[in-house]
Amino acid sequence: MNDYYDTAKICINGHVITDSLKTDPQINQNFCDKCGGYLITKCPSCNANIRGKKHIRDVTSITNGRVFPLTKPDQFCYQCGKPYPWLESKIKAARELAHEIENISEEDINILTDSIDDIVVDTPKTQVSALRFTKILSKTGIGVINAFRDLLIDVASETAKKIIWPK
Repeated sequence: MNDYYDTAKICINGHVITDSLKTDPQINQNFCDKCGGYLITKCPSCNANIRGKKHIRDVTSITNGRVFPLTKPDQFCYQCGKPYPWLESKIKAARELAHEIENISEEDINILTDSIDDIVVDTPKTQVSALRFTKILSKTGIGVINAFRDLLIDVASETAKKIIWPK
């Protein structure tokens, strides 16, 4: 047996219902019991199974292996690279929040909204975007800073988190 991923069942808002649908198929609910969101098992863009629990063959034993449960859903599909619905909805909400901020310029709002895409991935642009994001957030109040943190902390890259929310 080779290493493999089970299939996860996750609501469109990112709540993991099960990480082992193949090995535990009796999870047959269609809606999330936390938020009521519809549950999916496949990428809406390419129809690839959403990766769940990872099973790694133990080279020292034929019958035993290691299992790594899914504690946090992936943000992007491993097959097509498109964001999953839970990431898309957080990005959309963060953009909407940027447009609700008073006392900053339209240019600052545009910089905030443009920076969000770079904050959720780890690329060479992540550091620059995170610094710009932090600079503009410093012009706002603690309520706005906390609102962005609550929206993005679970989806921001580790690099961005260290810059924007260092504690």
